[in-house]
Amino acid sequence: MTDAQTLLATRRSVAIPALREPGPSQDQLTEILTAASRVPDHGKLAPWRFVLFRGDAAPAIGHALADLAERKEGAALSEGRRTFEEQRFTRAPLVIAVVSTARPHFKIPEWEQVLSAGAATMNLIHASHARGFAANWITEWVAYDEDAKALMGIAPEEKVVGFIYIGTPAEAPSDRPRPNLSAIVSDAPLPVAH
Repeated sequence: MTDAQTLLATRRSVAIPALREPGPSQDQLTEILTAASRVPDHGKLAPWRFVLFRGDAAPAIGHALADLAERKEGAALSEGRRTFEEQRFTRAPLVIAVVSTARPHFKIPEWEQVLSAGAATMNLIHASHARGFAANWITEWVAYDEDAKALMGIAPEEKVVGFIYIGTPAEAPSDRPRPNLSAIVSDAPLPVAH
């Protein structure tokens, strides 16, 4: 397993077509999901959940989403588009939807609950990387369409934080330019006396 400093310094998103078998074993997946759930969670609400796309469900949901896209668009999908939708959740060994279940609470602002779901998503990615896997976080139309959400078992009041595609990278990922710290870091200003 990778030490924390190296883990944070080397994490990269890997293009979905470059994610290959093997994916996490059941034991590794349990470890990954356990780590993903260890995030700041004011009020201990666990305002998120994970939906696993694997086995027979992954292609079945893809076929249903292709049919849904065709109905919504009112015309037959091109062969390429139909294939893309049908293979949506089989393009990597494992796809995990992180779903925000944030809701009004007498004490905990919904925004804090949403942030906790984002933290769970990033922990999921880091935990995958720590075990030698690579990941990619995407959303696309299915995250925002209520009919698509229903096909995936996601309630109308829930929101998709992202779909995390996980697999073994086909090759070592390359880095990309990162923000210059001088552009994103500043000291707090001294208050102006009134």
